Amino acid sequence: MHKRLLKFGLSFSIFYIVLTVGCGTPFKPRPVGEVAFKERMQTQVDGNYRVKAAVLSAEETEAVFGFALYKKGIQPIWLEIENKDDKPTWFLPFSVDPDYFPPLEVTYPYHRTFDKEYNDKIDRHFLDRAMGLYLAPGSSRAGFVFTNLELGTKSFNLDLVGDDNLPHTFTFFIPVPGMRSDHEDVDFDNLYSTSEMVTYNEVEFRKALQNMPCCATDQDGTRTGASINVVIIANGEDLLRVLIRSGWNETASSTADAATKKKISAQIPDGYRYDPMERLYYYSRPQDASFREPRVAGFERNKLRLWLSPMKFEGKEVWVGQASREYGKRSSGGFIQKLDLDEVRSYLIQDMWYAQGVKKFAFVRVNGAESDISRPKQTFRGTTYITDGYLVVIWLAEKPVSLSDVELVDWELPPEAKGGIED
Repeated sequence: MHKRLLKFGLSFSIFYIVLTVGCGTPFKPRPVGEVAFKERMQTQVDGNYRVKAAVLSAEETEAVFGFALYKKGIQPIWLEIENKDDKPTWFLPFSVDPDYFPPLEVTYPYHRTFDKEYNDKIDRHFLDRAMGLYLAPGSSRAGFVFTNLELGTKSFNLDLVGDDNLPHTFTFFIPVPGMRSDHEDVDFDNLYSTSEMVTYNEVEFRKALQNMPCCATDQDGTRTGASINVVIIANGEDLLRVLIRSGWNETASSTADAATKKKISAQIPDGYRYDPMERLYYYSRPQDASFREPRVAGFERNKLRLWLSPMKFEGKEVWVGQASREYGKRSSGGFIQKLDLDEVRSYLIQDMWYAQGVKKFAFVRVNGAESDISRPKQTFRGTTYITDGYLVVIWLAEKPVSLSDVELVDWELPPEAKGGIED
């Protein structure tokens, strides 16, 4: 008898715990109008359509929706779309993020066991605030799209399609509060004096590239890192937009304090991709901007370091860079596999090419940069690498360029471009 009572009491206790475990903090989101994210909204107009957009920070998201959605990798974008046309129009959330989250997918992880009233309440809250697809003639509507999380600069397209089936595309690049990117620490306008800047013609430019120092170094300039393998001709804003569009993530400022870094890691599930990047030196200073592109759930991460050079060519800024990759297991001295810098160089140009950001490209061999498979070089951090010694020069496009319109400039060709193996 006592055993039965004990068993019943234990079962009831377990049932009570399951019933009440989710009934802690009440669901108390704030009204949208009380959260100040609209102060940062951007507005674009195309004919009869006006689109306003803003990206919510982690704190704003929790205020509006009552949950820390950033920790789930979910980032709300607020939109307001005005259709002044006399015909209906459709908004396509797939254009904003092909993997966007429907409202009920967002709320499901927050449901409570045996609490239908609570679950229905949060479901209605998210459904009521979601951006609808249909815009009647002469109407305006506002709401949220739940996208995959990105820090730094959030890039997205937005497509509207009317009765004529012709899309009206809006492209946004919106800074997300919460992370200061490393390039924001640099005073680009005052990096060089007027006397230090040099404008080159084509012959002079090629010669200057050939004679550049081959490699990045440590802070003292006494130990060398991997070879410089990319030069990009573009103004800074165009460069940032092409990289963001290509899937590269800005990295956090190396001057961020420990509390800020901890906050970023706590907000998002894969914060490593925004971690400050180790400093390498060129032009006697650390990189001006760093980008990271995760691959295969974090394995084989691509890295890009860029320095604004004192060179000008065809009226544009010239950026010198190192495209690299980290992969495999770490030893005390660094990554233990050989790194093929030429393959990473090829990856970078393909990446930008498919993002329709390349107008033309060329190759230049840098004196003293070569290291082949029989005589690989090693960086001061212990990474062994090989390269044919060529860098790729990329002219970025201010507007999207189709794959077939990209031009190969006839300067030099690295071995990989000269054909396959001869019998």
